[in-house]
Amino acid sequence: MLGKGRSRMSETILKLDNVAKIYGHTIRAVDGVSFDIKAGETLALVGESGCGKSTVARMVLGLTGLTKGGIEFDGVDISGLSQKALRSVRRELQFVFQDPYSSLDPRMTAGDIVTEPMVVHGMIRGPKQRSSVAGQLLEAVGLSARHIGQRPRQFSGGQRQRLGIIRAFALSPKLIVADEPVSALDVSIRSQVINILQDLQQEKGTAYLFISHDMPTVRHIADRVAVMYLGKIMEIAPKEQFFSAPHHPYSQALLSAVPASHPRRRRQRILLPGDPPSPAAIPTGCRFHPRCPMAQDICRVEEPPARALGDGHIAACHFAAPWPIQIPAAPHAEFA
Repeated sequence: MLGKGRSRMSETILKLDNVAKIYGHTIRAVDGVSFDIKAGETLALVGESGCGKSTVARMVLGLTGLTKGGIEFDGVDISGLSQKALRSVRRELQFVFQDPYSSLDPRMTAGDIVTEPMVVHGMIRGPKQRSSVAGQLLEAVGLSARHIGQRPRQFSGGQRQRLGIIRAFALSPKLIVADEPVSALDVSIRSQVINILQDLQQEKGTAYLFISHDMPTVRHIADRVAVMYLGKIMEIAPKEQFFSAPHHPYSQALLSAVPASHPRRRRQRILLPGDPPSPAAIPTGCRFHPRCPMAQDICRVEEPPARALGDGHIAACHFAAPWPIQIPAAPHAEFA
């Protein structure tokens, strides 16, 4: 029922152009974010809690309005669409929630949960067809038809997240926004869920906007990485470039905090002073300068533009330079 996968293509499936979300004229939760995602690609959006990652996700999904900027999905400007108009778009644009415990209706059975999107869009009719399709969907994520009549409380956390994933894939979307999809799961279960996400992506050719703060997971699943700090993109780079030679001091600090998988791979830890400023009181110049170990006078007065560094690598820093640091992927056993 899931159908054949799409081949990887070069066209842009999602494009954000100078997107901003300002609350009460002063709180700049998202402040001029621009990036794109190609068909079949995984872009990981990373950063500290409160940096604006989830707000970006909500704007992409049409759950939060934009203050300025534009969002194009599959060539269509969706930033000003009504909820009614967005309904047809959501067939191609789905979401995997962070919390598998609260994202499923406790009154519905597993079979009804995974087939509900198809019923809403008129793709299946009648209880017999719905039951047959539900069994196929459940089996696609390692469950079985015998789970059709069970309710969410009868499943483990990992099984509930599998229900959420296959519910998102039921409509064969072109893009799935996954907001911290494994952070609420035990470490032993995370690898299973990540493998399911990758297997379904390979089968369907679906693109991911993958929001996370877990660098080993990002290292495993991403094609490109975008780093946010205080509502703005600090760096975007292909995965291998980002993990081997991050150019922005904030990216370097994030990666230095990742525990080494072997004592011989220990890295010098970069300890940033203080906490991120409030989005209601963003510093002048570079918003990272109060915590940056490389800050100079120009950083305090002039906001750095996003500089193209070649091969799709971009960094918003006056003194962007590579730092030779090796961040290994999570151990093989964890993602077996």
